[in-house]
Amino acid sequence: MPRPQNRRPTPPRADDVPGFPARRAALRLLDAVLRRGDPLELALHGAAQGLPAADRALVHAIAAEVLRHLPDLDALIDGATKQILPDDAKARMVLRIALAQVLRMDTPAHAAIATALPLVDGGPRKLVHGVFGTVTRSEPVLPDPPTLPAEVVERWTGQWGEAMPQAAARAYAVRPPVDISLRDAGETAKWTEALQGASFAPGHVRLPEGVAIPELPGFAEGAWWVQDIAASCAARLLGAGDGRTVLDLCAAPGGKTMQLAAAGWRVLSVDQSKKRLERLSENLARTGLSADVIAADLRQWQPDGPVDAILLDAPCTATGIYRRHPDVLHRIGPRQIAELAELQGELLARAAGWLKPGGRIVYATCSLERAEGEEQIERFLADHPDFALAPADAAELPAGMTPIAQGWLRSLPNMLADQGGADGFFIARLAKAAN
Repeated sequence: MPRPQNRRPTPPRADDVPGFPARRAALRLLDAVLRRGDPLELALHGAAQGLPAADRALVHAIAAEVLRHLPDLDALIDGATKQILPDDAKARMVLRIALAQVLRMDTPAHAAIATALPLVDGGPRKLVHGVFGTVTRSEPVLPDPPTLPAEVVERWTGQWGEAMPQAAARAYAVRPPVDISLRDAGETAKWTEALQGASFAPGHVRLPEGVAIPELPGFAEGAWWVQDIAASCAARLLGAGDGRTVLDLCAAPGGKTMQLAAAGWRVLSVDQSKKRLERLSENLARTGLSADVIAADLRQWQPDGPVDAILLDAPCTATGIYRRHPDVLHRIGPRQIAELAELQGELLARAAGWLKPGGRIVYATCSLERAEGEEQIERFLADHPDFALAPADAAELPAGMTPIAQGWLRSLPNMLADQGGADGFFIARLAKAAN
């Protein structure tokens, strides 16, 4: 009889390695963010298509941790290689994914490398394995707070001084708090106690950390909605509506629309995204508040006639919400800032023409860039002599959020730092001459 031949076992297919599909999706997602400049949340759908919900959540978590700690992960990788890997090398990205899991997600090293190596099939597997082993054997600890990208530090230092990016890094290390706005500001004490939170203003509660939002009292019946305290300040500056008409422009997902409706305004909510407007309509239905919802591009649409007030939450770089969306620190630069600032100026000038004499417009952006805030308003006022700044008063705003000397609100990373901080926002209120 012929002797049986010894055969090497066939290595498992990459897709059969437990957890590999999620890591492959994370690689796709990070490539979309860092190479193409796609927003993390939008790119997730395509990168994780076909994966179950739990795996999609894992893909998002891995990518977010890589982005949050990217400069520090790269420093570890560069310290373990003789020749620096190119920034866009697949080996570098795979190492980032593997190390982020070990150092930030408590994934065992053997599991992290087992799902990483198939990502470089046909590539430098030995290099990835060797660098990973060198780094993990040294038992590194990532810095706390994380290191911000050098170009961001340089840009923010130039605009705000050295203390600002230092405060931004400290804020980056802290989980962003969850704020809610109440449908009935008169029930602030009731909901602060019921939710065991803290209130900084009528109609506001800051929730304890780690709560499950949909399971909390008052959510299902629409007594409140999630909205960062800085974002809520824009609608606060328009006050009570008393049945007057307000345009909420770029309105989805609807936090400001609900504030305005609860304050007695007749609200026309306009947004270009039909999908985001679906969420706005769902929020209105849950809270029992009403608004006229309009899907339109503001560059073509206009109201039937002049209105009493306008809230323009303009499209922006969103650098003010970098704690929640770390991708903005890596995909936003001078070109994107300039492009969005141009759009903001166009929308603000167009919206101003829809205001009745004596009416007010609130301009807001969740940005930490002066080009999208202070410089925008200074340019608008220079070009529109029939408008003037209507300064905000501290009494209109939550405790700890004070307007600066010019009269607008600029929330920076050091604002409310001892209470968990707030998103970065710029908000200015402008009044149109009465005649």
